[in-house]
Amino acid sequence: QVQLVESGGGLVKAGDPLRLTCTGSAQSSREYTMAWFRQAPGKEREFVAGVGAIRGTLVANALSGRFFIARDHPKNTQSLQINSLKPEDTAVYYCAARSMFMPISINGADYDIWGQGTEVTVSS
Repeated sequence: QVQLVESGGGLVKAGDPLRLTCTGSAQSSREYTMAWFRQAPGKEREFVAGVGAIRGTLVANALSGRFFIARDHPKNTQSLQINSLKPEDTAVYYCAARSMFMPISINGADYDIWGQGTEVTVSS
């Protein structure tokens, strides 16, 4: 089974950009629909953005314009670019995957594989 590893989190200042990367452990990860979710302290997990195995992206409405998702198939990675970070973006960000035959979903329960998460802390 494909394993996912997130990287790129850390302590950043409000207004700065940040790029998170999710790397799949196998070439077959290219066949998966991928997404990012995040969970802030004391809050429920929420959908951030998703990218299809072949085409298509989706970003949560509230985050559109600052969050961008893309994948690099030769490297088995997908990345989340976050611009103009805000303190409310502080959360653990998780990479998730589901079969390529399934569309991007905003429901975390639809994803079969999860990474361990990378923590992002935005200071004001």
